[in-house]
Amino acid sequence: MKMSFAQLDYQLFQMVNGLGRTMDVLNPVMRMFASYAEYVFYIGIVIYWFTRHRIQRQMVVQSLVSACVAFACSGIIGHFFYRDRPFVTHAVLQLIEHPANASFPSDHATGAFVIAASIWSFRRKEGLVWLVLAACIAFSRVWTGVHYPSDVLAGAVLGIAAAAVVHQLLTSVPKVQNMLFQVIHWYEVVENKVWKKKLVSEYSTKL
Repeated sequence: MKMSFAQLDYQLFQMVNGLGRTMDVLNPVMRMFASYAEYVFYIGIVIYWFTRHRIQRQMVVQSLVSACVAFACSGIIGHFFYRDRPFVTHAVLQLIEHPANASFPSDHATGAFVIAASIWSFRRKEGLVWLVLAACIAFSRVWTGVHYPSDVLAGAVLGIAAAAVVHQLLTSVPKVQNMLFQVIHWYEVVENKVWKKKLVSEYSTKL
């Protein structure tokens, strides 16, 4: 008898979630990935921006625009294809607290992969590291019992697709690219004024 997609998805969920019992020594690591690793992406984006390199600022803006697109799509999908979380409909090993809201697609996977894919578009080697970290987050969300495998897979696909589309627009459509450069330029003009004002103030204080 053929297994339905939902049955296969739940079977895969049980396999991964069950590792929390057979390999419980890794549970603290999985809790960390599931709950806190996303902040590494936010910190990374801030660091890339304040390196003050134009190409990296372009990368950061692309990441943010891609994330907005991805999360907008995720919200629409979650509204029309609402799915309960595993712990709502099944007996699972739930290792982290989570509200019983929409499970599909995974926002954590979407956010991690959209940023990782955006970085990969500009910096291949570093991007691979970010993609591996995104995959660890996605896997940990299943391990800790708050998502099905298809939730995180859909989030990964959505994040990567959004990053790819936005990157294509920002690099191949001159008007869009010029708008991006103009926004960064305006910010840098203000930034330079602030730095100059700060330096003058510090110099005056020393005098």
